[in-house]
This record gives sequence, C-alpha cells and structure tokens, in this order.
Amino acid sequence: MTKPIVSDFGTEPIGKLLVRQAVPASIGILVMSLNILVDTIFVGHWIGAQAIAAINVVLPVSFFIAALGMSIGIGGSSIISRSLGAKAKPKALKTFGNQIALTLVLTLTLIAFGLYFIDEIIPAFGGKGTIFEPAKIYYRIVLYGVPLLALSMMGNTVIRAEGKPKFAMYAMMIPSVTNLVLDVVFIKFLDLGMMGAAWATTGSYTFCFLFILWFFVSKHSEMKIEWHHFGLKKVIVSEISSLGLVTLSRQAVVSVTYLLMNNILFDFGGETSVTAYAIVSRMLMFALFPIFGITQGFIPIAGYNYGAKNYERVRQSINIAIRYSMILATLVFLALIGIPELITKAFTTDLLVLQKTPNAMRWVFAATPIIAIQLIGAAYFQAVGKATPALLLTLSRQAFFFIPLIFILPLWYDELGIWMAFPVSDVLSTLMTAYFLRKEIKQNLKAS
Repeated sequence: MTKPIVSDFGTEPIGKLLVRQAVPASIGILVMSLNILVDTIFVGHWIGAQAIAAINVVLPVSFFIAALGMSIGIGGSSIISRSLGAKAKPKALKTFGNQIALTLVLTLTLIAFGLYFIDEIIPAFGGKGTIFEPAKIYYRIVLYGVPLLALSMMGNTVIRAEGKPKFAMYAMMIPSVTNLVLDVVFIKFLDLGMMGAAWATTGSYTFCFLFILWFFVSKHSEMKIEWHHFGLKKVIVSEISSLGLVTLSRQAVVSVTYLLMNNILFDFGGETSVTAYAIVSRMLMFALFPIFGITQGFIPIAGYNYGAKNYERVRQSINIAIRYSMILATLVFLALIGIPELITKAFTTDLLVLQKTPNAMRWVFAATPIIAIQLIGAAYFQAVGKATPALLLTLSRQAFFFIPLIFILPLWYDELGIWMAFPVSDVLSTLMTAYFLRKEIKQNLKAS
C-alpha cells in the first residue's frame, strides 16, 4: 500500500512542503482572481461602468452565504488535519459528514431568506439609483447557484486537508475558466446583459461542484463517508462552529464593510466612487493571491504537526510562511504602486472613474508588505484549534480598526480619509497580531 500523502506533513522539510502546498493553492487563487478581473472587464466594456457597481453590491450577499460553506470547511478541516495527525481517522470521517449536512441546511435557509427580502437587501448594500435594477437581476440568478458554491468551498478545504493540493487547485480553476467562456457566450454573442453575466456565474458554480463531487466519489479521496456520518454529533458541530466562526465572522465583516463602503462612497461621490471601490476591491483579490495561497498551504501543515505535538515543525512553518509571504507581498506592492492608471484603464473608459481610482488604489496598497504577518498569525490560531484568539485577530483588521476609521478619518480628510483607512488598519492589526503570535510561540511552542 502506498503511503498517504497527508503523512508527509510530519516528515518532509517545511520549506519544500509549504511550496508543494502553496503553489497549487496560489495558482488556483490566481486563476480565480483573474476570472474576477476579466469578468469585471467584460462587464465594464460590454455592459457599462454601472454594471461593475451593481455586481459589487451583490457580491457581499452571495459571498457571505457561500462563506458559510468555507467557514464550515475550514473549521472542520482543522479537526480533520489534527485527527489525521493523531491517527484518528473515524473522527475525520464523521467531521466530513457533519460538514456536508451543516452546509446544506444553513445555506438553503439563508438563500430562501435572501430571495424573500430582495427589495430591501439590495438598497441596503448600496444598490441605489440607477444601480438598483441591474443589481436585482444579477442578485436573483446568482443566488440560485450559491448553495453549489458553498458546497464547493467546503469541499475544497477538505481536499487540501487530505494533502491533495493539486485537486484543490483544479477545483478553483474550473469555475474560473467556465465563467469566462460563458461570459463570452451569454454577454457578447447572445447579448443578455446582466442576466447573461449572472447565468455565467451560476453555471461556473455548477461545474465546480460537479468536479468536487467526482473527486470525493473517486479513488483519489481517502474520505469515504457513509450515511451514518451525516448524523450531526453535538461535540463535532460545536468544534466546527467555534473554529468556523472565525472565517464566517471575517466574511460577515467583509460584507458589512462592503455595505458601509458602498453607502458612504455613494454619499461622497455617487456611482463614480462606488465603481472606483469595485475596481480597487477586485485588485485586492487578485494582487494578494500568492499570500493567500501560502496561508492556505500553511494551515494543514501547522494543524497536522500541532496535532502530532511536533512543535518545532509548527514554529518552522510559521517562520517560513511569514518570510515567503512578506517577500511576495513586497513584490506585489512594488509592481502595483506605480501603474494604477494603466490598471484602471483596463476596466473602463469612464473619465470620472479614471480620475478617481488610481489615487485610491495607491492608498489601499500602501501597507501591503507587512500584511503577511497578520494573515499568517491569524491563520495559525485557527489551524491549531484556538478559536478565540483566531477570531479576535481575524476581526482586528476590519472590525476593530478599519470600520471605525472610515467614519473617523473622513471628518478631517473627506473621501480621502476613507482610502487612508486601509493602510492605517493594516498597520494596527499587524502590530496586534505580531504581539499575540510572539507570545504564543514563547509560551506554547517550546521545543520538546
């Protein structure tokens, strides 16, 4: 019998192992981010600048519901990684079954709620004026496919916890490629406008789900569950919930941030400012893909070795992940800070948007080189099952610092103050995370 790939987490050199885990994750995130960028470019040029703003209004709602799947996935995958490290596979299988059941029940409930209150939710998230109608069209269709997206995001984290990063990468690439193809068909050739953009997105979720379903029923997966694994077990649901709450809270705060930013920017500069934010937020998703990839690759390595009580390897994984991430983040910063005008022109020809977006982008990315410390630090506590510090550190960046700052700084700097809040909150949350991570390493990761 061949040795399960997941066992390499406890033996292979950390640097080599992290690269093996992070590169497929980074490629998957890159393709997904490129999809979002190109999708936005297609929408901007083929439908119009206001369509970009309309999609930006809908994203926090659909992403929050889909993030239920991701949060259940990450929370459960932390248990799975530690269980596999401790040679407790029955617990890993039961956890996976509970993840699927929870994802289905919660996402279907929220989607029914979201469709019923559609006319109230869209304006609340900034879909006002001429943005409302295209946002409503996009929202309704995309929500139909969100349960499949939630299941896909949940399954993707389990695939990575099994030590199969290449399959996780394929799962992220499939919807990206299919979405772009369907964009061309539905928007360009069939001229379906916002409806075409929405069906392209929903169709891409379907293809992703079908691939992940195939993976788990094929010989490639070790997680062969049976019907009794779907029965919810209180202890496991509680642990999934406490750890998953970290990811869900982060996405909830992201959704609240979109809500506040869209409304505040609409008050300052109307549709133009909302569109500028939509472009900047797309670049945030794209530009940080290598750091997010390292973070995703780091989590199962840290979780497995923590479960195996190999604290020296946990310390090594933290140090190497931060070092690699900071190097890549600095390269991203240098690449982006000088060409925001060219980037903006790729999205739109609207003169007002072209004037406003570049300066906003420079402020948003000003503290990028240090953000790796915050992301890896928060991910560590989640990987090892320490839900409370993971939650607090994850929320620190946006909930504790960014949201208050977008209300405070505009009192002195008007709209500029909103953009300044990005680097200020990055610096403050990084300092906070560095303090708690250093304390954790000294107290609980001593050499055995």
